[in-house]
Amino acid sequence: MTEAPIANELRLLSDFSLEMTGKDVADLQQAAIPAGTRINVTFLGNEDLQMRVAAARAVKLHGGVPVPHVSARRLTSDSELRKFLSALRAEGAAGEIFVVGGDPSEPHGPYGDALSVIESGALEEYGVGKVSITGYPEGHPDISDIKLWSSLTEKHAAISRRGLRSEIITQFGFDVDPVLDWIETAREKGIDAPVRIGVPGPAGVRRLLRFAGRFGVGTSASIARKYGLSLTNLMGTAGPDRFLRTLATDYHPARHGEVKLHFYTFGGLRATSDWITDFRNGGLT
Repeated sequence: MTEAPIANELRLLSDFSLEMTGKDVADLQQAAIPAGTRINVTFLGNEDLQMRVAAARAVKLHGGVPVPHVSARRLTSDSELRKFLSALRAEGAAGEIFVVGGDPSEPHGPYGDALSVIESGALEEYGVGKVSITGYPEGHPDISDIKLWSSLTEKHAAISRRGLRSEIITQFGFDVDPVLDWIETAREKGIDAPVRIGVPGPAGVRRLLRFAGRFGVGTSASIARKYGLSLTNLMGTAGPDRFLRTLATDYHPARHGEVKLHFYTFGGLRATSDWITDFRNGGLT
């Protein structure tokens, strides 16, 4: 690998972020994660406010920066949103928030999408200074590309209008080309927010394919080909080595702007953090 891709690998891995659920606190406490690492705390339907706040607290105690999720359609009321934000502020964990529409097809309360949460005014009222939103480089199985781009543009503009900073976290993928093409299109549309490219951490191949199918990321055959997997050996594990090396080769800061990495851990927070440490120490080639 030439000097430019190596420099890009270092650049991409200099400020990575991770994702965890409320059930991953024990893994977090055992993981060797650099101080100041952003760690997203998910907003799952089978976890309550106490679990989410406890996870954010654990991230801060571990030296990380908690980025709690807010799932708009899971909120049953404006009061629930404010109660959550108030609890996070009490922990000093409300500075950065990731707002997503969420899985439910119908809203459980007054918020039908991420934009409605952003425009509610509640975020800045409780001390939020930075808002992350979702990007879909390979599309969404239930939402048209036109609607996805319109939504992203509106959210980015609303965050800026409210005097907040923004960041985009993409759904994970296995193919570098559509991700970088999508970032170029975003820049052409005037979306200048930093982009964190979603990367699947090392996980069982069977689990990777299951999650990919759920999020509409390619087909099983294309995933195997792009990621260097074998569909005949689904008991193994796979790391994102090939994806990251291809990304480092094809990423051009002048064209793509500020780009970082966000690792989806799939319940393997410690395994992912260990893999990143090993890759940074000896994987650059």
